[in-house]
Amino acid sequence: MQSIAPPIPDIRSAQAHPLPSRLANTLGLAALADWLFYNERIGISLALFAAVLMGCSLLANRAASSCRRALLAVTIVAAGLVPAIEELNPLSLAFLVLALGVAVSIGTNPGLYGLADRTRALRDLFIFGPFRLFRDLIGSFSIPTVATGFAMWFVPVVLGTVFVALFASANPLIEKWFTLLNPGNAASHISLARVLFWGAVLSMVWPFVQIRWQRKAAAEAAMIETVADKIGPPADANLLDFFGTATILRSLILFNLLFAVQTVLDVIYLWGNAALPADITYASYAHRGAYPLIVTALLAACFVLIAMKPGGPAEQSPIIRPLVYLWVAQNVMLVISSILRLDLYVQIYLLTYWRIAAFIWMMLVAIGLVLIVARIALQRSNGWLIRANLITLFGTLYICSLVNFAAVVADYNVSHSRQAGGKGVSIDMHYLTLLGPQALPALDKAIQLQGVTNPSLVSHRNCLVERLRQDMNSWRAWNLRGWRLQRYIAAQERQQTPAGEAQS
Repeated sequence: MQSIAPPIPDIRSAQAHPLPSRLANTLGLAALADWLFYNERIGISLALFAAVLMGCSLLANRAASSCRRALLAVTIVAAGLVPAIEELNPLSLAFLVLALGVAVSIGTNPGLYGLADRTRALRDLFIFGPFRLFRDLIGSFSIPTVATGFAMWFVPVVLGTVFVALFASANPLIEKWFTLLNPGNAASHISLARVLFWGAVLSMVWPFVQIRWQRKAAAEAAMIETVADKIGPPADANLLDFFGTATILRSLILFNLLFAVQTVLDVIYLWGNAALPADITYASYAHRGAYPLIVTALLAACFVLIAMKPGGPAEQSPIIRPLVYLWVAQNVMLVISSILRLDLYVQIYLLTYWRIAAFIWMMLVAIGLVLIVARIALQRSNGWLIRANLITLFGTLYICSLVNFAAVVADYNVSHSRQAGGKGVSIDMHYLTLLGPQALPALDKAIQLQGVTNPSLVSHRNCLVERLRQDMNSWRAWNLRGWRLQRYIAAQERQQTPAGEAQS
């Protein structure tokens, strides 16, 4: 007699509402987010949105919940809301996001066991979940060809749109081209930024409304494996199709073309000093793109790391590998252009601690991109890439610990100021004094450039000298940098003391 297989436990949250109802729920949440957040300051509005999101999630998935677990989920969310209501900052935001994830996993999935399963559930919710919206919509039509074609073009189109938006914010020429393409019709008030905002909100909200959990309990895993050939792979197994070989190939072709436009414009106008249109200044072109282009390079690096898995088919493809090398080279070119843009800005507005940090950060990004290429070319693991980046990071930080940045900033600002015949603005004496005693050599140079003894500057200098003497008064506070500065001050005092007074 043929045995009957035991019932297969559902590895997804039960569906309490049909798809149209869930879509309406998601669109309503997106509209609420638009009203609360778009071009608005964020505070208690985020706590309000989180509370509404949690309520909609529990209602949409109530068939998979129970009163006891729903009450526990609401309690966890309430605890997470308290810090955000008190003050919204990075720490309170982290608690709120964590509370939402834990509450949803407890309230809608009774099959989670242990910390590992709950961590995996949070990963699925926050990392993989935002990529499910369009796949679920296409999958609902049960048209495999359409779904496959959409999956292959989803990542290129979405990321390509993000890159175009970043290039438009970084390059006034590209922004002008989009302005000229605007027909000025009734739909012209729909900005690209708002469309991207809605797309991001819909993608992030959908996993809370359309809950799909992967249970990893041993009993369920064994039972699913027993009947795997009969039921086929679950729908979530197609998640990585968004990063299949066909998708990666299309993405790289599109991205290389988009980046080539920005690279060519930089070569012509930034490196070649070609004449810009009359309504665009060279300073505007040089300054605006420094930081958006770094964000672009970081996004590109993340895409390469996700797509080019060690030993995967994309990494072994003879067509994809050259495209990756070309794209990473263009990203390195973007980082170098960003460094040049920031350098041109510093030449006018002089140096600060944050601008030095930006230079160092850009250099680390460029090295990280080169290391990604090295990892692919040498066929190393991601662990090797992480270790190489950590060595670079700690080596850079060690070198930075030996650099007297206060003296570097002060000397650069004085040497490149308008008073010294440079391109920069006038010396900011107040900022020099804020740099501390290590700025004394540059401050003395600035006083000489003034040509006239300024009692206020002399008073500030004397205060810095006295501050150094107090800092170095005890042998316990002695340091080599302070000792060298003391020798400089003593030499300056000997030069300023008349010979007769020195002999007496």
